[in-house]
Amino acid sequence: MGKSTKLSLAVAALVLGTSLVACDDGKSGAEAAAQQLAGAVSSLDVGSVAFDGKDAAAANDQLHQVFAALDPQKPEVHAGGLTLDGDKASAPLSYTWKFGAAEWTYTSSANFKKSGGKWLTVWDPALLAPGLTDSEIVTKGSQSPQRADILGAGDVPLVTYRPVVNVGIDKTQLGAADPADSAGKLAALVGVDPAAYVQQVKAAGAQAFVPAITLREEGRTISDQQIQAIPGARGIPASVPLAPSRTFARAILGSVGEATAEQIDASNGALDAGDVAGIGGLQQQYDAQLRGSDAVVIRAQRADLTREQIQSAGTDSRRVLFQVAPKPGTPLKTTLDPRLQTLAESTLESVGPASAIVALRPSTGAVLAAASGPGSNGYNTALLGQYAPGSIFKMVDSLAMFRNGMNPDSTVQCTPTLTVDGRTFKNSEGYPTTSLGAVTLRDAFAHSCNTAFISQRDSVSQSQLEAAAASLGVAVEAPKLGAEALLGSVPGQAQGTEHAASMIGQGKVLLSPLAAAIMAGSVAKGAPVSAQLVLNPDAAAPAAAPAAGTAAGSTAPAAEPTATATAEAPSTASDKPITAAEAASLADMMRAVVTSGHAGFLASVPGAPVGAKTGTAEFGTENPPKTHAWIVAVHGDLAVAVFVEDGGLGATTSGPLLKQFLTAAG
Repeated sequence: MGKSTKLSLAVAALVLGTSLVACDDGKSGAEAAAQQLAGAVSSLDVGSVAFDGKDAAAANDQLHQVFAALDPQKPEVHAGGLTLDGDKASAPLSYTWKFGAAEWTYTSSANFKKSGGKWLTVWDPALLAPGLTDSEIVTKGSQSPQRADILGAGDVPLVTYRPVVNVGIDKTQLGAADPADSAGKLAALVGVDPAAYVQQVKAAGAQAFVPAITLREEGRTISDQQIQAIPGARGIPASVPLAPSRTFARAILGSVGEATAEQIDASNGALDAGDVAGIGGLQQQYDAQLRGSDAVVIRAQRADLTREQIQSAGTDSRRVLFQVAPKPGTPLKTTLDPRLQTLAESTLESVGPASAIVALRPSTGAVLAAASGPGSNGYNTALLGQYAPGSIFKMVDSLAMFRNGMNPDSTVQCTPTLTVDGRTFKNSEGYPTTSLGAVTLRDAFAHSCNTAFISQRDSVSQSQLEAAAASLGVAVEAPKLGAEALLGSVPGQAQGTEHAASMIGQGKVLLSPLAAAIMAGSVAKGAPVSAQLVLNPDAAAPAAAPAAGTAAGSTAPAAEPTATATAEAPSTASDKPITAAEAASLADMMRAVVTSGHAGFLASVPGAPVGAKTGTAEFGTENPPKTHAWIVAVHGDLAVAVFVEDGGLGATTSGPLLKQFLTAAG
């Protein structure tokens, strides 16, 4: 490069530099100050901002005082276009606060001043909220609407506001009485832990009412006179959302109580400490729908204004900056039939192990009852339990055999035992010798001959079992259910003894009681049943089922994949659902279980003829092993599954429970 060229470039650079300096009017520095301010206010920390007229630490303290009532929420603040006027500038600050569904937006103006070559923010409380003065703070008030009901079939209220009495010690009413003595007496009366309650009362303030228990008004056995006989004890009437009884569909519906810390953190400002929210079940899954949204009012007021001054003043001196009216919740409609749910629960009330009864209407898929017995200890066995189904799975085997050319009159060999790869399979204890040898598939099904079905393992592949299960509506998605559920798992691949075990509903085959009822219902309908429990779910409500694991008594490893109510359905489910002709053949064999098999006790059930299938599945390592007891049945437009976790034989344990339920169901 020549000298003249270098000189020209140098001159050009000098001219350009001079031009840039000439165009630099200081705006970039002011804009940087505005952006810094917006970011600092967004984080509610302006300690690093340089102010004119206010020490940064003092400004930060005032900021925290102004917005203390809005904690833990923080605003989103953005600086708008800057207006420059010599050594002064201004910029709009756009604020957005979110309180659940409510959104408060406003714009304030921030001023800046250049001093000593540095842009400073001119302190003014009004840059925080509209018209705010040095003596004012911002407050937040809210009021929750009445929680919406959960309804059952025919819109009958299941969970609705019912009268209760909050029983506790009112420390203002103690007089000279010993708080510990009164607390101990009340705890003994209402049946709560005396030591814990005494500590609560002693630790509470002198003006506190310390609740001990909430009693339903209906049917309560502790009278007002008994409560009032204890110094300081009071019963305060109230109403809260409750089911018809303490146990009614508890695992399905959930309950209502004070929001947990986790719920508050996840609510995006919709919940505060002390708010009421759904806990477990449908109450928690559809909490937003049932709760609605609170009334919210944001006010500016003098920082020293007391509650007494507000209440006694002739006019409210506070300024309303933002308010939104409450939005009532929307009732959640379900298909649960109160009578059948109560009947299912009473049928299981004396069963010790975990147990369940699920009843649904095949024609519509409506889940009418989903009861988990007292032995389930609050777990939703009915919808979430995962257990080896045993011989009720022979319905799936039989459908696969039909698709290979067999029918109920086809001949199969029922032998006392059958050995597969060194493992010996046998029939259940007491299997009738008259049904051994060459028998019809119908007879083998009616008496549940294990060896006859296992003998077909070479002609019925594991993938065909998986497809047949999907054709009956199990181990697939349940898009209409509207509740958390696990419909089961049928492996698509298995060899040797594992495949043989699958033929009798063991190995890695798992079903829930809901899935078992769906399977029976699909036979009654002549097409796969798509179960439905919630009729008007909020589209925003979560529907994902919990991760699959091992239920108590289940033989499946915790890592075993399980199809859930939201899992991707196998293509076979939609490609080849059960046909009316296939369902008729299965119904024929299910009827034979009652007319000639070991469920003859169901023949006396009044009304439509009953078709059934029993199942017994071994689990655990004990010798002899424990067993799950199953039975499924169809009775007109009703399909029912009964399950007892540790229950002996399906026919002798679950069978009588089924008969009791069907007879009373009418």
